[in-house]
Amino acid sequence: MSVNRKAAEEILEAIGGKENIGAATHCVTRLRFALNDESKVDKEELENIDLVRGSFSSNGQFQVIIGQGTVDKVYKELVEVAGIEQSSKQDIKDNAAKKMNPIQRLVKVLADIFIPILPAIVTAGLLMGINNILTGPGIFFDEKSVIDVYPQWTDIAGIINLIANTAFVFLPGLIGWAAAKRFGGSELLGMVLGLMLVHPDLLNAWGYGSAEEIPAWNLFGLEVQKIGYQGQVLPVLVATYFLAKVEIFLRKRIPDSFQLLLVAPIALLLVGFASFVAIGPITFTIGNWITDGVVGIFEAVPAIGGLVYGALYAPIVVTGMHHTFLAVDLQLIASTGGTFLWPILALSNIAQGSAALGYMFVTRNEKLKGLAMTSTISAYLGITEPAMFGVNLRFRYPFIAAIIGSAIAAMFITINGVKAPSIGVGGIPGIFSIFAQDWGAFLIGMAIAIIVPFILTYIFGKTRKNEA
Repeated sequence: MSVNRKAAEEILEAIGGKENIGAATHCVTRLRFALNDESKVDKEELENIDLVRGSFSSNGQFQVIIGQGTVDKVYKELVEVAGIEQSSKQDIKDNAAKKMNPIQRLVKVLADIFIPILPAIVTAGLLMGINNILTGPGIFFDEKSVIDVYPQWTDIAGIINLIANTAFVFLPGLIGWAAAKRFGGSELLGMVLGLMLVHPDLLNAWGYGSAEEIPAWNLFGLEVQKIGYQGQVLPVLVATYFLAKVEIFLRKRIPDSFQLLLVAPIALLLVGFASFVAIGPITFTIGNWITDGVVGIFEAVPAIGGLVYGALYAPIVVTGMHHTFLAVDLQLIASTGGTFLWPILALSNIAQGSAALGYMFVTRNEKLKGLAMTSTISAYLGITEPAMFGVNLRFRYPFIAAIIGSAIAAMFITINGVKAPSIGVGGIPGIFSIFAQDWGAFLIGMAIAIIVPFILTYIFGKTRKNEA
């Protein structure tokens, strides 16, 4: 019997048998189950299986960490052993959604919208980091940037900046595409609506504050400002929701032969007018209120704000609600030019990796040592699930150590005003997405997030008797 077949049989038994499986699929590293009764899972037996690196439940899904390259092989064997049909990720999400409360459903909606566009945003963040290195003064030369000393690099930096900024300039287009897909509408219409909100004929949102005169349309006596929504999140989210509902309404009532000619023009026209007349201005104001509120708290008590957010971010990840903060980060970037929340995320991920590294030096179990080592590397590169669910939460004290280290590091960088102009890789490479002038403070924060969790985990572990 192959190793993968054996693991599949053992996993099936540990999760309560095939009768307990509502649906099953997998992602890059994990098996994902919608179980009928999670109380039937024997976690101890499950996590003693050789190929299993950990397990956790989130948003109605029970997930078993296997690892990249192996998970698809185990999944194929599992489907064959259990005699079940292969399910899509959407099947799992739909099955899990039945068990969610309203808040969890809202978080799931935001996750479904932002996760598909995250690669574009992260890529933009990394490229902006390269641009920061080339254009930031004082990094390699006293009070001068690379392009000041080597002018021949100026246009190269300009092209890199253009490529990097594209995802943020046309962010409403990306959100419109993902939101329309989530709400059941046409992705193409959602993208068109999003791009319409950043049309070049509109006043750029980033120039709104400094504009001497705001251009406007006169609609039968009603003055409507011609303002774009570059970088904004709420306007396109709400507008796309209504677009999808209008499109669905029209498709049910217009004959198939006329749908191509009528559905899209009517839907875009109605929602387009509504976006500029009401949806855009109202949600733009709400977005600014949210931004002002978050900024106000962190400006009034930066030490407490950083300490609390740094301590709570990892527990928020456990609940799955961390996806909501991506929208807040993007709103902060659009409104203030940078986010002070995302750097804390990067340090929290590093802290989780450091706690797992500390556990590697504590445990005598060779399997756990290997799991802790690979989990550390993964967390340092921005993927924390193996470290968080496979090691730290499993043994509790590493998770507590990570929270303490993250809180202290977050407090330090918040006091020093560290910000990121974009969202990048949430780990050690995250420094390239930080404003160049903040690198020194962020490096100290990284050192805290590496050293404190490691030492605390090591001390906690050595004081425990018979540590595995």
